[in-house]
Amino acid sequence: MQKLTERIDDLNQRIAAWGKRIWRYTERSTRFNQNRLFQSDQKRLYKSLERPMVSGSGPAPNQADTVVFWRSLWSEPVNHNEGPWTEVVAGQCAGITPMDPVIITPDDVVEAVRRAPN
Repeated sequence: MQKLTERIDDLNQRIAAWGKRIWRYTERSTRFNQNRLFQSDQKRLYKSLERPMVSGSGPAPNQADTVVFWRSLWSEPVNHNEGPWTEVVAGQCAGITPMDPVIITPDDVVEAVRRAPN
């Protein structure tokens, strides 16, 4: 009986090791493909990242219920007590000079689009 228990434990550890190896491979493969896609076609990469993951979690929530939920959440006034640390941070940030405004000209856009793939 002890030999059988040891054999089952050994097989369970092998299965766990193979599962971990497969998980590492798929993670590495995903990273590699995303890096390659980022270098060649960023637009396609970002579109693939925006796609929702397929999961069998059930039907989508009712739109009316969602609107009611968010409206009730955002319409209620809230008085936050931030504490004294916010004044300390505000005082530290008071001496920081703001960044100069960035002006993007049509020529800048033309140059950026010219260098972009596809």
